[in-house]
Amino acid sequence: MAEAAREGESSSSSEGSKGAVIAAAGANLAIAATKLVAALFTGSSSMLAEGIHSIIDTANQGFLLIGLKNSKKPPDDKHPFGYGAEVYFWSFLVAIFIFALGAGFSGYEGVMGLISGESELTSPLVALGVLFLAFCFEGYSWSVAFREFQQRRRGRGFLRDFRDMKDPSIFVVLFEDSAACIGVVIAAIGIGLSWSTGIHQFDAIGSILIGVLLALVAIFLAIEVKGLLIGETAGPEIDRLVRDKLGSHAEIAAINELRTLHLGPEDVLLTISVDFKDDVVSQRIESIVSETEHLVREKFPIVRKVYVEVQSQTGHKALARKDAEDHPDT
Repeated sequence: MAEAAREGESSSSSEGSKGAVIAAAGANLAIAATKLVAALFTGSSSMLAEGIHSIIDTANQGFLLIGLKNSKKPPDDKHPFGYGAEVYFWSFLVAIFIFALGAGFSGYEGVMGLISGESELTSPLVALGVLFLAFCFEGYSWSVAFREFQQRRRGRGFLRDFRDMKDPSIFVVLFEDSAACIGVVIAAIGIGLSWSTGIHQFDAIGSILIGVLLALVAIFLAIEVKGLLIGETAGPEIDRLVRDKLGSHAEIAAINELRTLHLGPEDVLLTISVDFKDDVVSQRIESIVSETEHLVREKFPIVRKVYVEVQSQTGHKALARKDAEDHPDT
């Protein structure tokens, strides 16, 4: 029953992530086509930048879907811990695409518009109408991702909950859609100012600002996903539970070391080094280890793998000293 509950919770989280990505992909695909047609019709640099931005966002959702699908592949001989980190790799590609293509093209288009000075708009009302519809679609996509984020929050404050989230498919979509909504507003302001003042460089400046916005988002996402790729620890709740559980047994002399590692958004590895008292029989050691593993898996379904090492404090400290001597810079 506990195993079924764990699988159900993991499946629910996975479906929530997939739903947010699909919603974003559908919205971006429709928006991209509309923006590009409007850009060709109006000659707006900001609109063209937004159209390219939406195309890149659509491709990025495809990357995230590939990552989500591949992360579900079962372990094999070459990857004994599974493929959970695939979603981190594809999320990192998203950040690169936003920076290299989205920010790069928007900045280039804006600079060329300023240099040429030939960015006169036609039918600005059409452009503004398209941007209004784009904002509505982007807002819907953002609301789907935000609801999923709210469901996974731990109540520690918005920024802390965001930094603690280990599922990049949620925060990547959330930040992409936030950037898209802000970009639409910037484009609308640029087009509006160009229309009302006759100074057509405002439209080009809007494109440049969109490029800067996308660059900042890409850098932020790259930093966040980099930490997940390298390997981040799970929350302190798992640490406290294990130490409290093991510490309650009189047969345990000390907990030498306890480490957790996210192998994927819903896959945590837990390793423990424990020093049992000398008079404890092997059957009791096995019983304590099994009880602890069962409790951890029941309380925290994302803990998929638990490894317990029985080791004396003296032996553990000796190995730690040797490791420090062999790797003095770590």
